[in-house]
Amino acid sequence: MEFHIKCDPSDISRYCFTPGDPARAKKIAAYFDNAKFVTDSRGYLVYSGNYRGVYMTVCSTNMGGPTVAIALEELAHMGADTFLRVGSCGAVQPNLGPGDIVISTGAVRLGGTGNSYLPLHYPAVPTFQVVRALVDAADEMQVPVHLGIGAAGDAFYAPKEGRVEMAKAGVLSIEMESDTLYIVGQFRGWRTGAIFATDGTPTEVKPVWGKEQFERGEKNTIEIALNAMRALAANDAAKS
Repeated sequence: MEFHIKCDPSDISRYCFTPGDPARAKKIAAYFDNAKFVTDSRGYLVYSGNYRGVYMTVCSTNMGGPTVAIALEELAHMGADTFLRVGSCGAVQPNLGPGDIVISTGAVRLGGTGNSYLPLHYPAVPTFQVVRALVDAADEMQVPVHLGIGAAGDAFYAPKEGRVEMAKAGVLSIEMESDTLYIVGQFRGWRTGAIFATDGTPTEVKPVWGKEQFERGEKNTIEIALNAMRALAANDAAKS
């Protein structure tokens, strides 16, 4: 029995979605056939079920790097090796607005948890195979996406002076988990990836006027992620 995610390992798939928000975990689980509630312990809300013939798990991680690292470690102890974050992000570039979708190709390391695994000179990058599956799934669904580097850190309310520099460097978005996701995955040898729905603009965080657009984008990120994970599983089956 793990310390925080208390369940039977047989209830955990190797294919795991790791959204931060427990409400988003429920939205993902709603797509599963015969979705099974697994556990709700210390904020880790877990469901498993089948999506188009593939057994999958979703586990909420809440906010920040420490809880993400714990989730990955404990899920992996129970057999998981492929982790796809389905989250929300703030906008850094002015062309991004509520509901726009970002597929991450890397993260500026602003958080602290990853430093306990690898020093800062190691880049935080997802697994190419997972990124490609996300891009292919978006193309098949004909959903436009933005592809590029984001930033991930620990302090939601930190001063935003660095945003101008990041914008000039082409950083698309900012959130709180992907740097840890990638670094822990790289260190342990697990596959990782992330897709985000933008929840605002560079000057407005979660504006009321953008709520409907964000919800539409969130729905698209979930469906892209599900189809990407199914493609990864199909590719694994073909190789076995």
